[in-house]
Amino acid sequence: MTTFIISIVLLIVGYIVYGKVVERIFGINDDQETPAYSRNDGMDYMPMSWWKGSLIQLLNIAGTGPIFGAILGALYGPIAFVWIVIGCIFAGAVHDYFSGMMSLRHGGAQFPSLVGRYLGKYAKILTTILSICLMILVAAAFTAAPAQLISSLTPLSFTACLLVIFAYLLLAAVLPVNRIIGKVYPVFGAILIFMAVSIGIGMFFFEEPIPNLTFSNLHPGELPIWPLLMVTISCGAISGFHSTQSPIIARTLKKESEGRKVFYGAMIGEGVIALVWAAAGMTFFGSTGALQTALDAGGPGGVVNEISISTLGVFGGLLAIMGIVILPITTGDTALRSSRMMLAELLGQLTKTDMMKKKGTLALLIIPVALPALFLSMIDYNFLWRYVGWSNQVVATVMLWTGAMYLLKNHKFHWICSIPALFMTAVVSTYVFYAPEGFSMDYGISMLLGGIIWVAVAAWFIRKLISQKSQDKYQITESKAG
Repeated sequence: MTTFIISIVLLIVGYIVYGKVVERIFGINDDQETPAYSRNDGMDYMPMSWWKGSLIQLLNIAGTGPIFGAILGALYGPIAFVWIVIGCIFAGAVHDYFSGMMSLRHGGAQFPSLVGRYLGKYAKILTTILSICLMILVAAAFTAAPAQLISSLTPLSFTACLLVIFAYLLLAAVLPVNRIIGKVYPVFGAILIFMAVSIGIGMFFFEEPIPNLTFSNLHPGELPIWPLLMVTISCGAISGFHSTQSPIIARTLKKESEGRKVFYGAMIGEGVIALVWAAAGMTFFGSTGALQTALDAGGPGGVVNEISISTLGVFGGLLAIMGIVILPITTGDTALRSSRMMLAELLGQLTKTDMMKKKGTLALLIIPVALPALFLSMIDYNFLWRYVGWSNQVVATVMLWTGAMYLLKNHKFHWICSIPALFMTAVVSTYVFYAPEGFSMDYGISMLLGGIIWVAVAAWFIRKLISQKSQDKYQITESKAG
């Protein structure tokens, strides 16, 4: 119990203290006109109040991610609390802040364009491909689960449910941001918060107390904590998907000082939600072994349903069903929306035309993502989710390196991005060799190969540091000579 309460307090303090540090290092300027005004197009660029933006951002980045991922991460025991707190404050919230504020500073640019500007054109090409693939995987994964639940509760078949959901996704992704997203999604964001608060209060009445911190690995399958926990709990700690969503809200901010509340704050909120559901998973079933049995029987959705009904009664069951159906769908449609923005930006750069003004073309840009997403949503959900996890964290790592290079080139304290970037580089490098969806190698060999990649990336960054210092010295010399 004590560990859980301290973890909540640390997240709040992290927002108040470290969030302000990050904001000061980035350097805000409220006198600078934001893209919401300078590029107002009545579609994606338009001013929106910060509180609406915060709730929409929370919903876009969260969905069921910090619920399902946290429950799966609870299998490792209270060590999951440590990763959520540290990851959220020093990596995830920093990642979200920079992905949103750098987009705002560059006219609402999408994530791949930011990568291209600071890591080079080849990195941009690879990131564009990886980001769109991630959008396809997310749209598929976050559509399959609610379709399965709806089909089990209604006479509709799974395929019919998928088609209905995808019809909605297409509509929401092409309508102006203030039509559905701006009006309805703040309500869904409030539901997400209400679920977490209700379960958080209900946990104090569970038969078993919330376990306190132990560094022992309690996973019943004896899976290693490193690097699996860091990929299992992504939403709630750090998630690359967020870097594709932040530009949606960056295009609606009225002033730069709102960025900390919207981007850093929403990630801290997601961390609190993840803590609540991780604690509920550890506590409700009495042991990680019993939690694994429940997951085997009904999956994360079944676990959420059982905890909600037992804690909040029939109302809790209805709330859980709403969450499992509505929250993933809202993530799916913003995934399609952001992919549409990426393709429009890429196509506009190739054709030298403003694709934002071609409304019919914008609708057509959804199809290359929607069709493969619809196909993938029909395959095994667990297989699909594993690939979402790794690609998600690779994107997060690239975004952190982009933020580090932005700070380095602007002569600012880059370590707030480069240290978590180095950490996540080690995570994804080791994971790809060890995980079943990777090369399924021996753990020791995976650690060795991951370490080699980490050294190579670290050496690349050191060269960048040396190059930047040399360039700065040259400029100072030239200035004095002039």
